[in-house]
Amino acid sequence: MVNLQAQDRVMGKGRMEGFSDGVMAIVITIMVLELKVPHGADLDALRPLLPSFLSYILSFVYIGIYWNNHHHLIHAAKKVSGGMLWANLNFLFWLSLFPFATGWMGENHFEALPSAAYGFVLLMAAAAYYLLQRCIISASGPQSVLKRAIGKDWKGKLPPILYISAIILSFQANWVAQALYVSVALIWLIPDRRIERAIAAAGS
Repeated sequence: MVNLQAQDRVMGKGRMEGFSDGVMAIVITIMVLELKVPHGADLDALRPLLPSFLSYILSFVYIGIYWNNHHHLIHAAKKVSGGMLWANLNFLFWLSLFPFATGWMGENHFEALPSAAYGFVLLMAAAAYYLLQRCIISASGPQSVLKRAIGKDWKGKLPPILYISAIILSFQANWVAQALYVSVALIWLIPDRRIERAIAAAGS
């Protein structure tokens, strides 16, 4: 087995980002393949598929947001450490569960348990993304561009609170839980320019 020090010497940011991009592309492909073709040629045939389609749209937006911000994270890193590799794999693991969680929630028309499971996957993906951030900051040292860019990171700390609230509310007021999932996506839908600005400032 190759040790982590050897990995640090041979693994570049481009390879890590390329692998991550491939996994995210596969996740999206699996999700769309889960959408069943309707047995009919009228609008009534599409109606039963609406929950699955809405779930797919929501998850597609989430994957797109993570793909966009993951690119900025890797761009801000000075080097790839062993800790970053494992943190990135942990992050990709939770993203790989999106097709299952999305399909379960959509097929069961946003019932309580599938909706809560969807929220749990979102929560763990957010926690894994935060861990990856910390590993990049640690590997980059005290002058980390990423550390300066995210600052207190209120935007990153808010989603886990909303996810936990949504998981609880899935068993009480399911529509509120769904609204919270959509709200987090809308918060992050606008591209986060903090890292871009910090990198530009560091290069000037």
